[in-house]
Amino acid sequence: MNRAKIWALRVIMALTTFAFVSAGSFKLMGNEMMHASFLAMGLPVWFGYFIGAAEIAGGIGIWFKRLATWAGAGLTIIMIGATYYHLVYQQPSAVPAVVLGVFAALIAASHRKQTAGLNGLVAQ
Repeated sequence: MNRAKIWALRVIMALTTFAFVSAGSFKLMGNEMMHASFLAMGLPVWFGYFIGAAEIAGGIGIWFKRLATWAGAGLTIIMIGATYYHLVYQQPSAVPAVVLGVFAALIAASHRKQTAGLNGLVAQ
């Protein structure tokens, strides 16, 4: 990968980390607005806290070579759910969820060679 692509990826990773760690932190703090979507879908309150913790873990995990593919994939799944919520429950805009989902998928894809299956997670 050339230098421009590496820096572009790092900028995407920084933006993604900022967005997910911020959103996850608000969920863990019990912010009512952040939990309203889960209640609207009939999900239990603990699920909002779980997603918040997963967002923080994923936002940090994308910076570790062995975790980046898995963290990016997990964040992509979360954003698929967020996009679903915005479209089905007629919320203002699904664009931020789609953009963050694309960012997370790009991060996962860019690190897939560094994490072959579970080999990157197993102690050697």
